[in-house]
Amino acid sequence: MDPSTSRPAVVIDNGSGYTKMGFAGNVEPCFIVPTVVAVNETFLNQSRPSSKGNWVTQHNAGVMADLDFFIGDEALSKSRSSSTYNLSYPIRHGQVENWDAMERFWQQCIFNYLRCDPEDHYFLLTESPLTAPESREYTGEIMFETFNVPGLYIAVNSVLALAAGYTTSKERGENVPPEDSFEVARKVKETYCYTCSDIVKEYNKHDKEPAKYIKQWRGIKPKTGAPYSCDIGYERFLGPEIFFNPEIYGSDFTTPLPVVIDKCIQSAPIDTRRSLYKNVVLSGGSTMFKDFHRRLQRDLKKIVDARVLSNEARLNGEIKSQPVEVNVLSHPIQRFAVWFGGSVLASTPEFFTACHTKAEYEEYGASICRTNPVFKGMY
Repeated sequence: MDPSTSRPAVVIDNGSGYTKMGFAGNVEPCFIVPTVVAVNETFLNQSRPSSKGNWVTQHNAGVMADLDFFIGDEALSKSRSSSTYNLSYPIRHGQVENWDAMERFWQQCIFNYLRCDPEDHYFLLTESPLTAPESREYTGEIMFETFNVPGLYIAVNSVLALAAGYTTSKERGENVPPEDSFEVARKVKETYCYTCSDIVKEYNKHDKEPAKYIKQWRGIKPKTGAPYSCDIGYERFLGPEIFFNPEIYGSDFTTPLPVVIDKCIQSAPIDTRRSLYKNVVLSGGSTMFKDFHRRLQRDLKKIVDARVLSNEARLNGEIKSQPVEVNVLSHPIQRFAVWFGGSVLASTPEFFTACHTKAEYEEYGASICRTNPVFKGMY
């Protein structure tokens, strides 16, 4: 019997904004940190090959570059206090874009945060539904070659969210330092943003009583230490509005989220649609906006009811359709529902038999990571 199967599996949910990590069987992740890496550029520049450079110096600089980096909140703090540290966000739009930074990030997650020996634990990692098979191979290579894990399972994040079950730049020219803009936007989003029911009415409310609705963000410039502040007004509800009226931000994506969900359900077998409309599950940080689930449920219900009325009119009222129940499920754990789903899955006895093992990797190579036994049909 593999002794590592008697220990809890490590579950790491890597998101574009945050990474949740912990051990299978727990209800909540041990750590939730921003998915960001700060690397000392001084050592990186010294470690690059040069015809005039000294090999020993370059080698030592390369070793230091491998060691001198931080992740999460520590990375953000280092970048503010020192200009020699540059930030790298390895995941964009759910896809890994910088594999070197991603490997460094996993290294810190395993050794500095979870403080475990990767050779003693099976691992469950998450991915976006649209992840390319080659990306899974890269993940497998890093996990099996660099960290020497005994077993690996790569799960689709949306599937894990369902496994959780739910039973358990400022446009006004604000004085925000450019190097701090992303972090300020993230904190403003989490602290002050909410979903409104009617954008025109919300504008009127803000215009009539600006003092009641406008909030102020205060910060300190990283380089000079000087204080600064910025007002947050319409952005509080305009940020979340991108999900419901994306055309106000640009012409690249113009389909509202309720329409996307409706089209997805309509593409399913007809006998499953009513159940799907009753069980729309939310997962992820952006779904945590205040009243997000209510707005989504209302707009989706409007689309469904309009279709029912249209069909009845087309049939001249000869057949009366049963109302379609629409229910959007919201829950306090939806911020880390994907991680919790992974914790549930990795706690089952079947999980260890479903994982790809180090022995399989050595025999067949990284291509084994292109599919997973439990949810093969999902890939």
